[in-house]
Order: sequence, then structure tokens, then C-alpha cells
Amino acid sequence: MKARHIIFSLGLFFLGSQSGMSQAADPIQAGQGHRFACTDYTQGKVFVVSAEGKVEWEYGPAPSANDLWVLPNGNLLFNTGHGVKEVTRDKQVVFQYESPSEIYACQRLANGNTFIAECNRGQLLDVAPDGTVVKCIKLLPEGKDGGHAYMRNARRLPNGHTLVAHYGLSLVREYDAQGQTVRTIPAPGGPHSVIRLPNGNTLIACGDQNQKQQVFEIDPTDTIVWQVRSEDLPASASLKFMTGLQRLPNGNTVMTNWVGHGQFGKAPHIIEVTPDKQVVWTFFDHKTMRTVSSIQLLDVPGDVTQGQILH
Repeated sequence: MKARHIIFSLGLFFLGSQSGMSQAADPIQAGQGHRFACTDYTQGKVFVVSAEGKVEWEYGPAPSANDLWVLPNGNLLFNTGHGVKEVTRDKQVVFQYESPSEIYACQRLANGNTFIAECNRGQLLDVAPDGTVVKCIKLLPEGKDGGHAYMRNARRLPNGHTLVAHYGLSLVREYDAQGQTVRTIPAPGGPHSVIRLPNGNTLIACGDQNQKQQVFEIDPTDTIVWQVRSEDLPASASLKFMTGLQRLPNGNTVMTNWVGHGQFGKAPHIIEVTPDKQVVWTFFDHKTMRTVSSIQLLDVPGDVTQGQILH
């Protein structure tokens, strides 16, 4: 363990010494890497990356790619700005939904339908494999446009409720199956992603509104039980705009660090921290990727359609 910490510290020193991690730098990992899939919002691409940090597969165009799932059959499900696609590894589109509304969230459900959150329209949809909308929950009055910042990621829960990250409102809401609000969680910084953990707590990643970028875990009594902010981490792993999340079986949290808004090249794309906020993995590839916004680790077993991946 001591040798690993020495190597990791050297990696962080090297990473932090690259003139703000310039765009010309080679891909750098510090700590034990993971094989993963991710979205690149700015470039509009989806990547699969090896544990060594090398891109194995990519797909585009996927405009404003912001959410993705690697399905049990190996296909990738992701949003495409105004739609959602499921694509095979040989890049065949086997499911597609298009909308006049911006879309930033999607999820394959256990029954084979696809959950899709329409941002501007403020609609939570269940879409059948043939593209038919079989359920629609309206969160806004008819004809009202919620705007670009109304929603980011959203997650359908096993009890039929839905967690929605209302980025522009700086809060997360939990809606019941009829669309009634059953809980509101303030989320300073602007929530981007939200996960309900098996213990009933809620994990939330927040953006850079008022410099409040953070990731925090809140229990059912609205008490914050865990939180990570830039000041908790080394300068080489500073938080810029927190987007994607994955809570691992060992309790670690993997976070994607969106480096838009003038922060490109200034921080890692991905940071993994332990429960006591020790950084154990960072990844960036500023030559290939611009702004990583969602991640799923591929070395964590489980069926995403059954809620076994906490992402």
C-alpha cells in the first residue's frame, strides 16, 4: 500500500505540473484505473476507454451527450441533444426517440421500456421499444417551456417515483407516479445528477453556480451525511462542475468533472474518492475529450436495468 501511495503521489505531482494540464498533454492516470464508458458533452461523442486509459470505441455524432448506460447486451443507451439512441458495438442504431425538446436524461427500465426526461417540455416519458410513448407525466403547465436549464439527469426509482435534477432551480425533486412532488432537496450549485442509494440516502452532483460545485449525500431526514468540495481535495483534483456519479460497492465515489465554462484543461475529467475523501484515481485526456459529463464503470458487475449499478 505504501508503494502505491508513493506512485500515486508522484502521478498527482506530474499531473499538476503540466501547465494546467495543457491540451497537448498525453492521457494521464494516477492511481488504479477502471475500464469505463463516458459521454463527451461538448464534442457530442460517446467513448469506451480501457483500464489503461486508451479509447477502445467511440461513437458520434451524439450532440450534447449527457447521460449513458451500458446495457446487459453490451449496447450503449445515451441521449443525443433532442433524442435518445441505443447503439450496438458495431454502431447500428436499434432504438431511437426524437423530440423537439432538449433531452439530457434516459434510462432503460426493467420492463424493456426507456425512461426519457424532456427538459423544455418538463415531461417524464416511458417509451416502448417501438418508440411509442406509453406514459407521460407533465411537470409544467400545458404550453409552458421550462427552458434549457430546467432539467439535467433524472432517475426512475423502483417504487415508480422519479428523481429529477432541476439544475436551474438549484434543487432536486422527487415525484410520485402521478407527478406530485413528494420531496424537495435544495442543491446549491445547481444539481446535475442524482442517485438514490440502497440505504435510502440520496447522492447529488452539483455544478458551478455561485462557485458551489460539490457532491453530497443526504439522508431521508435532510441531513448531509457526506460531502466533497474542492477544498477537501488536492489542487490537482479540483472540482469545476460536477456532473456524472457512480457509487462503488467498496463505498468509493467516482465523479465526472465537467471542465467547460472556461475550465478546459485545468482539472481531471474523472476523480475517484474514498469515503474519507482520499483521491485514489484521476483520469484526463484533453487531446481526445473535451467535457466528460457521464460515466459508467465497466469493471463493476450488475444489470443496470435492475438497479444494480448505482450510476
